[in-house]
Amino acid sequence: MTLEQIRELVNTDFEAVDRVIKRRLHSQVALVDQVATYIIYSGGKRLRPLLVLLAARACGHVRDQHVDAAAIIEFIHTATLLHDDVVDGSSLRRGRKTANEVFGNAASVLVGDFLYSRSFQMMVTLNRMSIMEIIADATNAISEGEVLQLMNAHDPNTTEARYIDVIQRKTARLFQAGAQIGAVLSDAPPLIEESLARYGRHIGTAFQLVDDALDYQADEASLGKHLGDDLAEGKPTLPLIYAMQHGNDTQRDMIRHAIEDGGLRHLDEITRAVASLGGLAYTARLAQSEADQALAALEPLPETIFKEGLSELARFAVARKH
Repeated sequence: MTLEQIRELVNTDFEAVDRVIKRRLHSQVALVDQVATYIIYSGGKRLRPLLVLLAARACGHVRDQHVDAAAIIEFIHTATLLHDDVVDGSSLRRGRKTANEVFGNAASVLVGDFLYSRSFQMMVTLNRMSIMEIIADATNAISEGEVLQLMNAHDPNTTEARYIDVIQRKTARLFQAGAQIGAVLSDAPPLIEESLARYGRHIGTAFQLVDDALDYQADEASLGKHLGDDLAEGKPTLPLIYAMQHGNDTQRDMIRHAIEDGGLRHLDEITRAVASLGGLAYTARLAQSEADQALAALEPLPETIFKEGLSELARFAVARKH
């Protein structure tokens, strides 16, 4: 299935999520409306809310709370994007100027805070303490992941284990929370809830691994951001870590200095080295392993079109080109 075909499985729910997002974005402060609307409707795959909807339907959910839950997850994700782009000094996301580039850093940070607080307001209306606990723990882990990534920046001695720790906190944890919430709202048994949480963690890890590989191989127009952004920011992602471990002295020194200094002076040479030394292939194998584990985690779920949608989403996470 294509991503569009997967979305079609929950199209009515998706339309309801959009309506909730538009309604709950509203603020009496005009700048909040402007920044939040700009970032929310600037494109994006909406994988996280899609995950919530599919997980809930796969568990037989028949009420409408999963729609609010999906909007909550999207608000939290959007808040992290606003903050990330400020921290990273990014100027392009999804093929458009970032909110901080258009409205300034201060507005982006503050509207990110607004989206976080709005998501917690919405959580209260769900009246499920377990969901509040899941999301509170997830947002805390995301913040820790951001700080760990900041600590790894410009450090060429960052290990694969440290890198994986960052992406499991920073990216995978929100996927995990979304899938788990779908089970909780459906009053699914503990085995199903644990299975969906595991599925979310693995698909989120796979998604980020592919994202980091695309920074060295995708077409910039389709990627929607500048190629080499991670290198420019001194981020030692897995393709670089692997290449530095397997390169000759000249290649290792070139990559080490690029991570330490940031910038794109040797982007072409490093891109070729990452590919020739197997950094991209190794990252792809690891992403596929994570996707396979996500698929295995779905085994206890009943056979429905929504379970098939979750399976196809795991396959999409590793097959995508942008």
